[in-house]
This record gives sequence, C-alpha cells and structure tokens, in this order.
Amino acid sequence: MDTARLARSWHILTAVVAWAALLLQLVLVVRGGVVLDEVTPPALGTRLVRFISYFTVLTNLLVALTTTSLALGQNAYPTWWKVLRLNAIVGITVTGLVHWFLLRPLLDLSGADYVADKLLHVVVPVLAVVGWLAFGPRGRAESRLLLPSLVYPVAWLAYTLVRGASAGWYPYPFLDVGLHGYPQALLACAGVAVLLLALTRGAVVLDRTLPGRKQ
Repeated sequence: MDTARLARSWHILTAVVAWAALLLQLVLVVRGGVVLDEVTPPALGTRLVRFISYFTVLTNLLVALTTTSLALGQNAYPTWWKVLRLNAIVGITVTGLVHWFLLRPLLDLSGADYVADKLLHVVVPVLAVVGWLAFGPRGRAESRLLLPSLVYPVAWLAYTLVRGASAGWYPYPFLDVGLHGYPQALLACAGVAVLLLALTRGAVVLDRTLPGRKQ
C-alpha cells in the first residue's frame, strides 16, 4: 500500500472512531449517563447544553470533520480549514494531556460510559496525533495561522467562565470558580492558554520538518 492510500485509510479510521465516540457519548447523555461527577443527571435540555460545552466534545468534532474531509480526498485547503485543522490537532492533544494528568483520577466510570470516555480522551487523540505526525498533509500549519487558531480556545474559555457564572456549572473541576475562586480559576485558564500557544507553535515548526505529502 502506497503512502497516499495508507494516509487516507488512517484518516478514514480516525474519522469513523471520532464520529462513533461522539454518537455514543450523545446517546449516553440523552439516556442520562454519568459524566465526571454527575451522579444525578439534570434535565435533558441541560444535559445537551452541557454536552456541547465540553472542550473534549467540540475538539473531537473538529477532528471528525477535518479527518472526514481528508478521507474524502479534499484537495483545496482554504484558510478557515487550515485553522480548524490546527485547532483539531492541538486541541485533541490538550484533551489527551489534561484527561490523563488532571481528570482521569477523578473518574469512576464503567460500561458504555467508560468506553465513551476512553474513545474521546485516549483513542481519538492517539489516532489523530499519530496520523498528523505520520501523514500530515504537510504545509497546512502556517505561522500566520498562529493567532487565528487561538480564537476557538479563547472563545471557549470565555464562554465557560461567563456561562459558569450564570448557571453555576463548569465542565471541568479546575475551572470551577465556585470551588477555587476567580484567581485560581483564571490561573488555570492562563495555564491552558499557554499550553495551547506552545503546542500550536510547536505544530507549526514540526509541520515544516515532518514526513508526509505537501499539498
């Protein structure tokens, strides 16, 4: 199998797993599955809003969308697509790291909830990052995209803090102002922002040297 066919097969696998993980998690949310420490699920409308408020879910969606376009043989790459692809790779890397070091010790899941959690936080990140490292396509992460790529994570952080202040709910414990107060929560936001910026810059540098098709 040549490199192009192998790359497409990998993108197809990543897209299928990402879509399946998102669908499984959505079904569990509708059925009232356990998310983090929610022992008693709230009303369905609230559960759905919270579902799309997770950085994990949004970033897995970006991975699913961009890898689907690659699997379908996309040839044209407009600027907005390049930004989303960069967001997907950097965001899913952060998702895996934050889950492994901060959230994993807090979780006590079983059955389908456990499967969905591992797919979203471990399997999809590994597939997406390995696929990008091995196949690219290269030449899509440009220095000029560094600032535009920060719009998504910064907007998500702002939304999380604003909605959290009104609804009293935060998707991740380390951002919970009610638990930690604004100074510590804002410090956590700053830490996430620095990590995102560093990884984005690293992705731009690596994109110039890693193997893979330049399109």
